[in-house]
Amino acid sequence: MRSIIFDAYSGASGDMILGTLISLGADGEKVRKVLESAVDVSVRIGKANKNGICAVDVHIDVDHEEHARHYDELVKIVRNADLPSKVEHSALAVFELMAKAESKVHGKSLEELHFHEVGQNDALADVIGSCFAMHEIDADGIYCLPINVGGGRVKAAHGSMPVPAPATLEILQLTGLSFYGSGNRELLTPTGAAILGHFARPVENYPKGKVLSVGYGAGDADTEDPNVLRGTLIDTEDDLSRDSIEVLETNVDDVTGEVLGNLFEKLLSIGAKDVAIVPATMKKGRTGHIIKVITRPEHSAAIAREIMRETGTLGIRVIPTKHRYTADRRMDSVRVVIWGKTYDIPVKIAEDHNGEILHISAEYEDCKRVAKELNLPLKDVIRKVEEKAWNIHGPSDMF
Repeated sequence: MRSIIFDAYSGASGDMILGTLISLGADGEKVRKVLESAVDVSVRIGKANKNGICAVDVHIDVDHEEHARHYDELVKIVRNADLPSKVEHSALAVFELMAKAESKVHGKSLEELHFHEVGQNDALADVIGSCFAMHEIDADGIYCLPINVGGGRVKAAHGSMPVPAPATLEILQLTGLSFYGSGNRELLTPTGAAILGHFARPVENYPKGKVLSVGYGAGDADTEDPNVLRGTLIDTEDDLSRDSIEVLETNVDDVTGEVLGNLFEKLLSIGAKDVAIVPATMKKGRTGHIIKVITRPEHSAAIAREIMRETGTLGIRVIPTKHRYTADRRMDSVRVVIWGKTYDIPVKIAEDHNGEILHISAEYEDCKRVAKELNLPLKDVIRKVEEKAWNIHGPSDMF
């Protein structure tokens, strides 16, 4: 299965992602024509040598200074750009990610929200171009290694802020991408974070496979290390992803339900992938519980310590598991109309490397909010959202 692995060891921005995809094989001339017809820009695609690494260098030229745009203006521009449906859908999803991040940072609704840097034509072109190039390559899976966000401070429309910038940090939280900080300047932009966050699943290491091609996209920074984004197109061997986990387990017989409920939430907040607390009969007929936690190896020590602190248990079994198979997961949203009101509800889509949909689940909290507002059973809202999502993303003969 053909997969793209992004290695953002020197950060990522919209033009770096676009350059990397062209370097990997996306048709640069097609990209240029799509961008210049969709947005009022001119596009130059060339080469740059960044500390000895030859990379594709994309420049988006804008003729005049632009004002800040509201979120709905960006949506209209994308929808009026006559893009292929998949590209339009992806571009809207990327801007929705940025909008949600900005909304949380500034405490404004999407209707009130306006964008400064990310609402200008060059940023629009970066998003649309990257989405077009991503679909042009048409890989079976897209993944991202931990991203270097840089360090120091960055100047923004609202003043100087520490790196990563607030909106970038929110996007990282929303998408679950792994990151670290190294350097003294901003290396990951909100646009770069949103594009990678929409398309890519986080991985800690390269999956098993054979290299098909390697590409580099040039950044604008002059840094000690090459300021490039590396992309690798590889032929992976599995239909499902694999990751390394450990299972932590202990027995407790004198812990109240309230303490266990509190422990459940704490463990999830510090890295547990899943927690199960199973009633059991212990020695001498006493009632108790078996606590089982699935986590990555790097989180095991902290989780074991928290279990000991909260329950008083003196020992925790660690059961190493070489791999577990996991479906690739991505977030999307569907628009449903219920009782004449329109709602955009996030859904989680699980699929294999072939793009076959394995499962779709509606986001609980969003469905709960709608059910409460309309005084409807929660199960009815969830069913309607998931049916709509299957109609959009599932096989044509599903319903």
